[in-house]
Amino acid sequence: MPEVMFAGPDGRLEGRYHHSKEPGAPVALILHPHPLHGGTMNNRVTYSMYQAFQKLGCSVMRFNFRGVGRSQGRYDGGIGEIGDAAAALDWMQAVNPGHGGLWIAGYSFGAFIGMQLLMRRPEISGWVSVAPPANHYDFGFLAPCPCGGLMLHGDADELVPETAVRKLVDKLNTQKGVHVDYRVIPGADHVFASHADVIADAVDDHCGKAIARKQMALAAD
Repeated sequence: MPEVMFAGPDGRLEGRYHHSKEPGAPVALILHPHPLHGGTMNNRVTYSMYQAFQKLGCSVMRFNFRGVGRSQGRYDGGIGEIGDAAAALDWMQAVNPGHGGLWIAGYSFGAFIGMQLLMRRPEISGWVSVAPPANHYDFGFLAPCPCGGLMLHGDADELVPETAVRKLVDKLNTQKGVHVDYRVIPGADHVFASHADVIADAVDDHCGKAIARKQMALAAD
């Protein structure tokens, strides 16, 4: 997994990138948890999603938001971090012309940033949100949500009540043309201490099926 450094809005950003050998492979960007609470691109859940997308044949990158690791700049309350994610997406699209679809996957704070990016970048074709902090941030901006995706949450999450996430899912599922695949992981808390493999399996199942459907549709055209 080659280390990459790319230009962000507030300095250079550090990432790890895997380039698929398959022409026209899908692209996936992974976003880590809150920078002020120990979140980095090496977080267990972030890394598990990175590996899952890699196994699906995607070109995939995880990176450190500004002020984390070797990424320059300082924490900006979420606004600047959306810009960081957009810069990462720009970099990935530049090195993957003709890609077969674009995925955004985030965990906790990264899920919030990912959904913000989803609303700004219509080319994103699928998303994964793990433990979205629905009780800490207002997700009302998802109106309308551009497309369906996968949402994962633990029923023992001590920071974000499962009921708050279910309320968000129910609201999204009332929107026309949007279906959220919501999976509650029994016994999992907010850090998914012993459930990272369950998250990887869910990503493999949901995203693998979606990628296969798109490939079949393209082949039929």
